[in-house]
Amino acid sequence: MDNKINSWLFDILNSIEEIESFFEDKPLDFIAYQKNIKTKRAVERNIEIIGEAVNRILKEKPDFKIENARNIVGTRNRIIHSYDNIADDMIWSIVINSLPKLKAEIINLLK
Repeated sequence: MDNKINSWLFDILNSIEEIESFFEDKPLDFIAYQKNIKTKRAVERNIEIIGEAVNRILKEKPDFKIENARNIVGTRNRIIHSYDNIADDMIWSIVINSLPKLKAEIINLLK
């Protein structure tokens, strides 16, 4: 695999693992997440990184297969350009539902 793409895949994995680390000592709790502005911003920043890495991969190799790649990039763009329209429940859904699947996919691609 191309070294640049490999590097971006590692960036995605590292960002997912960083998000996971914010919740490792406590159960996943949406209300606690909503009240913690530092965690919210850190999660959003890591989702931005994930989206940018996917975007770079697609620019380098447009046929590279990452499930929901366009949605990932779109979420990154929405966080950056339409920050005032980001709902906590949308980000929380990504953390709970999408990131575990993406992590497994990225680990598989890195093998």
